[in-house]
This record gives sequence, structure tokens and C-alpha cells, in this order.
Amino acid sequence: MVACEPGGTDELSDEPAPFDASVIPGRHARLPSAPHDAAWLVEVWEQCRLRASESSAGYVLVLDEIQELSNWSAVVKGLWDADRASGCPLHVVILGSAPLQIQTGLNESLMGRFEPMISPHWSFTEMASAFGVSLDEYVFYGGYPGSVGHMADHETWHRYVRSGLVEPNIERDVLAMTRVDKPALMRRLFDVGARYSGQVLSYNKMLGQLQDAGNTTTLTRYLQLLSHAGLLKGLSKHTERVASAKASTPKLNVLNTALMSMVSGYRFEEAQADRTFWGHLVESAVGAHLVNTMSSSGEVKYWRDRHGRSVVDVDFVLQRGPHLLGIEVKSGVVPGSLPGLKEFGYRFGARTLVVGDGGVPLDEFLSVPASEWVEEP
Repeated sequence: MVACEPGGTDELSDEPAPFDASVIPGRHARLPSAPHDAAWLVEVWEQCRLRASESSAGYVLVLDEIQELSNWSAVVKGLWDADRASGCPLHVVILGSAPLQIQTGLNESLMGRFEPMISPHWSFTEMASAFGVSLDEYVFYGGYPGSVGHMADHETWHRYVRSGLVEPNIERDVLAMTRVDKPALMRRLFDVGARYSGQVLSYNKMLGQLQDAGNTTTLTRYLQLLSHAGLLKGLSKHTERVASAKASTPKLNVLNTALMSMVSGYRFEEAQADRTFWGHLVESAVGAHLVNTMSSSGEVKYWRDRHGRSVVDVDFVLQRGPHLLGIEVKSGVVPGSLPGLKEFGYRFGARTLVVGDGGVPLDEFLSVPASEWVEEP
């Protein structure tokens, strides 16, 4: 069994025809989207079992938006275990656009019965290939395919991202699935985090920005929930002491730059004109790409420490087992000596890489998964 967990909620729907696997000819058929109940799932599964037993090439049942079905994991567990006992050759793929809901169901009932496949936000290569999106457009508008049609009208695009993607994502995938004592605080945390994406911001400074009674433990948990929902992540500091890394000040990074652009209030041309903001946006695009494409055995962090009387840092650190790579992102600035990158390489015996001006071109970097960059050349 394969379980897929998309990182975003930007999906299109249609009206499928009624399904009867026993009479539909050909190699595939489409299931109806309703009703969402256990009896419907059992009936569909039974018909697919019949097709699987009659097919020499195998048969695959794909269930989309499975989280809409009440108690879905328990029902799937019973049907799947029965198939294993009988030797039924039916293959099952479970899809859903609410990662927390999907993961909860998998953990509760289907442990050891599935192989997860995460489908993150669309990459630059995918957006450019499918819609002809330019590099700068991708940096600003991000990787939501459904938003491409609204790019010409900023207000419509902004409303689509805020009301059509972010709010439903938080409401459905976070607040509906876990206890959140202060939902308004979580929403403000998302806004502040997206606004400061690409920057290191302590939890105490976040509390000051949020102007709400709370504590760092609450913010840490809320940030983790936003990360699981595919919205905002707090990168930990790279250090040789694991315990110190977990307690470090986070570097905030949106997982889709559309979120940063949306909360900024900037239009596309205004963002390009503000070189400081554009620099944070480019850095956030790199960070989102690294987080979205890093293998499960690797980590994405940042590094900052004192060197003599000054503070040096590295934008991103990739680590997988013995492989370590420091990355500095440059946008519109000549790299120069890059003391932070040099010190990081010397102190940890690590490879280093510059992305942007004076280094690997941004479009080339965004076309290669993080898991490949971290490996030895």
C-alpha cells in the first residue's frame, strides 16, 4: 500500500462518472467522489478485488482525498488485511491533501502496512515546464499551480492564496485535527513567520511581535504544526551537540514563497525593486526547495557562531550521515570573501557552495534536489 501526502492544498476537482468495475471495459475506470461512507468504500473495494483477480497485468485502486471518509483508516486496515490473508493481488494507493489527517490515520491503524510518498509543493522545474513560469515569477508567486491563472491580477491572486489555500489549510489540516488552545495566536504566528522568512528570529522576539500571552513551548509546538501542514518551518542551528540544536533559535522559512509574498503586501514589481526584501525572498525560495526535496535521511539547518569579535553565519547546512554541505545564497551582491562560509568549511571540514551571483545559477540550483547537492561530487 502506498500513501501519498501532498504538501499543499492546491488541487482541481471534477465530476467523475458512476463506477461499476464489473461492467466497465478497458484497463481503468474512475470512481465516484461520493458518498463518503464505509459501505461505499467496501463496495468499491470488492469490485476492484474482482478486477484484480481477473487481470494478468495487475490492478490498482486509487483513493483520493481519503481523509474525507469517516474512520477511513480502520476500514482500510480490515480490507487490506483480508486481501493479504487471501492473497488478493490488488494494489492500493491512498491520496490526500491534508498531511496531518493522513498521517494520523496511518499511525493509528496502518502501521507497517504502507509506504509513504510525500508530494511537496511544485518545484521551479515543474512550474516552468507546465506553465512557462519564469525564474523571477517562481520566486515571487511560488509553486501553487492553481494560482497561475491569477498572476495577472494581484488582488485576485492574493485573495486566492489567502482565502483559498492558507485559511482552509490551517482550519482543516491543523485546527480540526489537533488541540490548539489559541487558534488566533497560531494564525498570527504564521503571518509573522512568513513575513520574517529567511531570517533567524528568537521565540521571545516572536512573542513580542505577536502581542499575545503565551510561551516559547506553545510557539514551538505551533511552528511544528505549521511545518507538518506544509506552510512554515523553523530550521534549527547546526551544531555538534544534538541537544543544543533542538533548543536553538529557529530560522524561519516558508515552504512556498507565495506565502511570503502574500503577507508582504508587495506586488511583483515592488518586490523586485526592494533589493533587501527580494534577497530574503530568493533565500526563502532556496530554503523551501531544500526542505521540500531533502531525503528523509537528511536534514536542512543553518549555522551561526562567533569568530573572534564578529558573528559569522551560513544560510543553509545540508547533512546526511557523513556528508555535510554549507550553502550561501547571494542575490545582487558580489560574494567577496564570504567569511562565514570559509569558517564553516574550515571548522567542520565541510564542502561549501555559493548559490546565485558568483556561484551556481539560481535556476540550475532549483532544478536539482537537495539530496543530490549534499552528496559528494
